[in-house]
Formats: sequence, structure tokens, C-alpha cells
Amino acid sequence: MSTSPSAAPPAAEIGVIGGSGFYSFLDDIEELRVETPYGPPSDLIAVGELAGRRVAFIPRHGRDHRYPPHRIPYRANLWALRSLGVRQVLAPSAVGSLTTDYGPGTLAVPDQLADRTHGRAQTYYDEGGAIHVSFSDPYCPTGRHTTVGSAQAAGWDPVDGGTLVVIEGPRFSTRAESRWYASQGWTLVGMTGHPEAVLARELALCYTPLCLVTDLDAGIEEGEGVTMEEVYRVFGENIGRLRTLVADVVKALPTERDCPCPHVLDGMRLLLELP
Repeated sequence: MSTSPSAAPPAAEIGVIGGSGFYSFLDDIEELRVETPYGPPSDLIAVGELAGRRVAFIPRHGRDHRYPPHRIPYRANLWALRSLGVRQVLAPSAVGSLTTDYGPGTLAVPDQLADRTHGRAQTYYDEGGAIHVSFSDPYCPTGRHTTVGSAQAAGWDPVDGGTLVVIEGPRFSTRAESRWYASQGWTLVGMTGHPEAVLARELALCYTPLCLVTDLDAGIEEGEGVTMEEVYRVFGENIGRLRTLVADVVKALPTERDCPCPHVLDGMRLLLELP
């Protein structure tokens, strides 16, 4: 992997991709416009201090929520974070539960992912030859362990493990789809966790999901099904607590990475020069 020589320190070491409610958790913010080979990211990137660490925050959907899940510029977002020096990424998001065991307000840190999206650009290596990156375990083990431990210390009762199935959206699932996902043993459903995770892996970044359950998916119980109002309400009720948890995780993450993530590209003939 090649890097651009520079005497300047990185702008940030940890990245957070989340909703607009996370702007207020950084101190001494500087907003940066970052250009990438894949176009502009979702918005200006806010860089500031958090728990003694340099953190870059990018609003996944844009600060005005202009990007629906299937139109988010995922490649630009991850590339921009890496170009600023980020090597560890935390990804809080709202998800539905595929089991009655995890009700609204539950924090889950899944260890597996199932992709049911289509039409999204989900690789940096889409021309010039095949590059096959290991993705058997899609999330950083150190990031997961740190997040679960920080959540327990903060009084959460987090779900450690499980499978997040990512659907195309922007519509919610039918009852039949929801029941089928549950029948596979999958436990959570969301719209943004892929291709974020695989793009992070292709850039040798650590990627850790923090999934806040906002609803029981349509096929899990009778009723009108999932509504956008319900999702926004539950997420809003928990945003302060989730921001505090992200700060705790940022403080607890190791300064030197000893997980497999930095080495995932070792020995490969890369087709592009990473920032």
C-alpha cells in the first residue's frame, strides 16, 4: 500500500459516520471540503476534538438528509475519511429488529452482515482486474469488543453479535420479506450498513457498527408495520445516550491498531493508490 508523503499530521484518526444529531458532540470544529476520485462526500466533514482524540464526522445522508439510502455516496465518504488520516470508523445507525427479543431502544453490535442491496457501487476495484478482499468477518474485532465493553460500563445491556441484513430501501420490508429474513437467523435489518463495511475493508480501515433498534420489523408482530415517524421518534429519544456512548468508545479505542484490519491488503497488487 502506498501513501502520500507529508510532514503534516493527519487531520483525524477516528471517523464517525452518522446522523445530523452528532454534530454537537465535537469541540473546536473545523469543516473541511474534501474532493475524492468518486465525487464529493455526503457533506462537509466536521473535524474536531472528542475525548482527547481527533475525530472526523460525516453526516451519512447529508445534513439536510438529501441522500436516501440507495443514493448515499458511500465510496466518496470512506475515501474522504481515509484521506484525512482516519483509520478507525464508528458507524451508528437506526435498525429494525427481526426478533421480539430486541425491542426499541436496544443497542446491538452485530458480528455478521448479509447483503440484500442491488445497484449500489460497492467496490473500489470495479475495473482493471479482480481484487478479492477477505470479508468473512466484516467488522473490526477490536472495535466491537471496545464498543460492547464501553456500552456495558455505561449501563447499556448491549447485544453482542448477530447478523445485520442490509436492504436496498428506501421502502421498508413487506411482512413476507421480514419473516424470510428472520427465518434465516438474521437478527437486525437496516439500509445503510452495506456497502459501507466492505468499502472500509477495501481501504484497510477498522469499521464498527453501533445499531440502535428503533422498531420491530413488519413481519415480527401484527400491527400497521414500521413507520418513519416511529423510527425518528425512538432514535431521537436515544440520540443523547448514543452520542455519549460514541464518545466513550472513541476514548477507549487503541491508538495503535493490533487487529487484522490494517493487513487485509498485504500482498495484493493494488489497482489504485490509497490516500
